[in-house]
Amino acid sequence: MKRLILIGVMVAASPAAVADAARGKTLHDEQCTKCHGTDVYTRSDRFIKNREALAKQVQRCQLSAGAQWFDEDVNDVVEYLNATFYKFE
Repeated sequence: MKRLILIGVMVAASPAAVADAARGKTLHDEQCTKCHGTDVYTRSDRFIKNREALAKQVQRCQLSAGAQWFDEDVNDVVEYLNATFYKFE
């Protein structure tokens, strides 16, 4: 029983479980579109192949843009991008 509770806590605490895609869209629209449009997410030759790579790229981009986001902000943007464009599991 303790093991099931621990698994439940781990799932609930995962970034995707608590990320807010609507907030991620707002953050994305405020920062990311200063440098590029959404066409970069739908290119046939895009190099993002999984959710981990997407999270790393969002982290790099926010640093380049000087956004100074917290981890939860990055997670929200990743959730928005994944739900809207990438559809990784």
